[in-house]
Amino acid sequence: MDELSLPSEIEESKLPKHIGIIMDGNGRWARKRHLPRIAGHRAGVKTVDRVVAFCRKVGIQALTLYAFSDENWGRPSMEINGLMKLLKEYLLKETPRMIRENIRFHTIGRIQDLPDFAQEVIAETKRKTENNDGLIFTLALSYGARREITDAARRLAEKAVKGELDVGEINQQHFEAELSTALLPELDLLVRTSGEYRISNFLLYQLAYAELYFTDTLWPEYQDKDLLEAILEFGKRERRFGLTGEQAKPNEKKSRKTLNPLSWKLGKKG
Repeated sequence: MDELSLPSEIEESKLPKHIGIIMDGNGRWARKRHLPRIAGHRAGVKTVDRVVAFCRKVGIQALTLYAFSDENWGRPSMEINGLMKLLKEYLLKETPRMIRENIRFHTIGRIQDLPDFAQEVIAETKRKTENNDGLIFTLALSYGARREITDAARRLAEKAVKGELDVGEINQQHFEAELSTALLPELDLLVRTSGEYRISNFLLYQLAYAELYFTDTLWPEYQDKDLLEAILEFGKRERRFGLTGEQAKPNEKKSRKTLNPLSWKLGKKG
């Protein structure tokens, strides 16, 4: 097995704090192999394992994976049932590792829409990892960004009606506090697999200044080296946040300390 040597150092300012991934391609991976779609989802779970482990090792603060959208409820019931059972199986298996490796489990989306057995295992995993302060690993389940934004606006309106908040004082911070991502760092990098170039109603508000990265690789085939390439590409981009390049450079220099999380070697599977 060939080995992929990684950079021995990476500037802290060049490492995304929060990565979001639209995991796409499970169905096509299965179809290419004449397998049922659930086989593709099961293969995709193995990729989730790899990506979570990679992000923890390199020092990513938060990883958010788009697992099931609110539009996905329109899929065949057999596939949905299989996905929910796979979710339960995954969490039961991986919760001990999350505890051991200081990973905090989080979800966004309308978890109340999920079957009771899925809600129960989600709640238990959250409870068991709530005191962990390492990587925040988030699954977006029954999630849609438009609905998230609408729900946040509704909650602010309710507070205003109750007199808890003056309408004239509502600002960006108030709104962001009502989003399901309130405890997460700002989204830095969005990755989508499988060659599609859509956002698909994922983290629309949070994407305001995120860097977008698209790859043709199907999710079950996604490897550590693929995510590393996205992170290194992120580090090359100039993030100006509306400023000129000259104005933005001093901000970059605020964090010139280097990290050493990439000094180990990864197996290159092929």
